[in-house]
Amino acid sequence: MGWSKTKTRPLAVGSPAPDFKVADLEGAQHSLSSLLAGGPVLLAFFKVSCPTCQFALPFLERIHQRAQPGSPRIFLVCQDDARSARDFSREFGLTMPTLVDDGRKGYAMSNAFHITHVPTLFTVEQDDRISFTTNGFSRADFQALGDRAGVAPFQPGEDVPDWRAG
Repeated sequence: MGWSKTKTRPLAVGSPAPDFKVADLEGAQHSLSSLLAGGPVLLAFFKVSCPTCQFALPFLERIHQRAQPGSPRIFLVCQDDARSARDFSREFGLTMPTLVDDGRKGYAMSNAFHITHVPTLFTVEQDDRISFTTNGFSRADFQALGDRAGVAPFQPGEDVPDWRAG
């Protein structure tokens, strides 16, 4: 897949999250410390061409839309360019803020987090420590994210698989 030059697994729970500087869709720069100033964050790395991302991110949108105060704020991290990220968000009805980790700039953020597959998600607490991570789609993990946010990510009767590889 080309974005990770590492042969290791994504950063683990308990690891310090690396700081970064990336732009959002409007070109404003963000760092981990600036995001954490507003409380814990959930970083969701994705590519627009990834079928599992296309499946999973609308469930994150439900959590984003209904999250209780104090819940981790969700930021998408797109491994494509800003235009592709905007088109993807529009197509899938996503309103979460999006950061761009463009391959033309070497996927610096993805490599710092040791991303090997997408989607990969990390919750980072205000002490800069990773408290949660998952890759691919796990119904149980998305349910845990919803529980922390006080949100049901799945609707009754919805056919949602237990797992999908990233």
